[in-house]
Amino acid sequence: MITEIAILNIKQNQSEEYLKSFAKAASIITASEGYISHELQKCVEHEDKFLLTVKWQTLENHTEGFRKSEAYQEWKRLLHHYYDPFPEVEHYSLL
Repeated sequence: MITEIAILNIKQNQSEEYLKSFAKAASIITASEGYISHELQKCVEHEDKFLLTVKWQTLENHTEGFRKSEAYQEWKRLLHHYYDPFPEVEHYSLL
């Protein structure tokens, strides 16, 4: 299992709209092959900052399967315009 981690900095005063868009986008990722689960957490100290964690069966399920899918294009359309700066995404494995 792989955990994808992304710190999401949302453009100022757009968090409410982002959350509405994320609610729509969640069904896209949950339908992806190799998807296990995800959590979106809101930062306590910074109003427009979130932490997204997604658990995948394999790294390739995320990097090859999801990111190269038609569904990812819709994910991008719904969410990517909210980020500033664009998030760095990293992957972790349990020891």
